[in-house]
Amino acid sequence: MTKAIRVHQTGGPEMMKWEEIPDPVAKPGEAVIHQTAIGLNFLDCYYRSGLYPSPMGMPLIPGSEGAGIVTSLGEGVTGLKVGDRVAYAGPIGGYALDRSIAADRLVKLPDGVSDRQAAAMMLKGMTASFLLRRTFKVKPGDTILFHAAAGGVGLIAGQWAKHLGATVIGTAGSDDKVELAKAHGYDHVINYRKRNFVEDVREITGGRMCDVVYDSVGVDTYMGSLDCLRPMGMFVAFGQSSGPIPPFNLALLAQKGSLYATRPTLFVYIAKRADLEEIAGSLMDVVASGVVKIDINQTYALADAAMAHSDLEARRTTGATVFIP
Repeated sequence: MTKAIRVHQTGGPEMMKWEEIPDPVAKPGEAVIHQTAIGLNFLDCYYRSGLYPSPMGMPLIPGSEGAGIVTSLGEGVTGLKVGDRVAYAGPIGGYALDRSIAADRLVKLPDGVSDRQAAAMMLKGMTASFLLRRTFKVKPGDTILFHAAAGGVGLIAGQWAKHLGATVIGTAGSDDKVELAKAHGYDHVINYRKRNFVEDVREITGGRMCDVVYDSVGVDTYMGSLDCLRPMGMFVAFGQSSGPIPPFNLALLAQKGSLYATRPTLFVYIAKRADLEEIAGSLMDVVASGVVKIDINQTYALADAAMAHSDLEARRTTGATVFIP
């Protein structure tokens, strides 16, 4: 037997239980990995609370990001061997000591990236990769606004966008988080609890506004985000930590300057193996080279997942959080 965090009924963090489960077995095309580190993400809270329906039914094992050692391989698996260090982002089922997973979802780790770094960055870092390099291709001279700049994705994106030559503006909810974001590539960081971020963006840009706004906050920020865009700018909504964006008339995009809007998800961008390898590879390169530093600001025992979820939802965490099985 092994152990995992399971949710039998959606609800608050207290619905997560630390339980024994049968040892996983590698079916054809799968690998079993013994996990050495597991990432924490808002996505986990969405599944636990029922905001997103569980793709595995009930009981649910949350978690979409982790790293570990391959312990067995199913029939037909090529390119991996027992003992390989690997990491993944998706599918769900990560809050476990051991898990089976489709082998084509695993990425080998280079020597320059640790297991804890990988668990902290796979979902968040590949999200930053596709947002900055595919959804809107950030280039020198661009001005971007990134909400939740002190969050896990935000700290990676700030460093990476600065490396790409952009002027990087962020928002954060406390003075400590403002300073943290400034230390991770952001040229300007606005405390949205004290300031009107639309007015500050207008002042910072001399009225030109932003080429792109990346918004993972949702209902609390989306209207202001649209107001921060230049004509024909792009609004990228990739999360909803404050709640989902309500339906709005598309004519609003015309009224605010013929804006573009998109709601991308990582798992569509990495659905093909070639895209997974390219997006993960770009992340490994910037981390191994030191362009992007992965700061793990909190660690919890996996058995304490309820506490970690409570802290995340109360915005008591910064940057990346990792469970140690």
